Amino acid sequence: MARYTGPKTKIARKFGEAIFGEDKSFEKRNYPPGQHGNNRRRGKKSEYAIQLMEKQKAKYTYGILERQFRNMFEKATRSQGITGEVLLQLCESRLDNVVYRMGVAPSRRAARQLVGHRHMTVNGELVNIPSYHLKPGDVVGVREKSKSLNTIQESLSNNSSVYEWITWNSEKKEGTFVAVPGRVQIPENINEQFIVELYSK
Repeated sequence: MARYTGPKTKIARKFGEAIFGEDKSFEKRNYPPGQHGNNRRRGKKSEYAIQLMEKQKAKYTYGILERQFRNMFEKATRSQGITGEVLLQLCESRLDNVVYRMGVAPSRRAARQLVGHRHMTVNGELVNIPSYHLKPGDVVGVREKSKSLNTIQESLSNNSSVYEWITWNSEKKEGTFVAVPGRVQIPENINEQFIVELYSK
């Protein structure tokens, strides 16, 4: 499936925040892209434009395309709980996202590549589907042959993030998806209610 492979900084500038992680280029020019950049006068955005921007931000953040994102929204509407919160929980439960949260990869894009190249296991079985939906208790590990990869070792050594819903065993290079995170535990700056309103029209 196709993925956005263009310049990340340009997208980050569009939303006014480094949604792909640390970005020195964004820090230097944290204003909207375009010929007139910071001097451009922008009118007040419509309600629809604000809702659309929020949906695009979520899709770019998690690296999900429209059809898959729409399917996840429909799944969220059928689930018990607050639709917007469930939608973000589904995004957080994806294998590529959990690999990124565990610190095995420096970004979700890199995590997706690790999964796709068969470097990761779930409960001891090789899984190469980035969108694989994890359940509480699932154990995600680095494949034995891949534990010595420089990219994985560097990412783990530079990782300082800790999440309450994930445990990590540095010796075994495996972690447990302990529980589906609550909304307050998800650090992403996304207003999920706008996405719900957009899809509900």
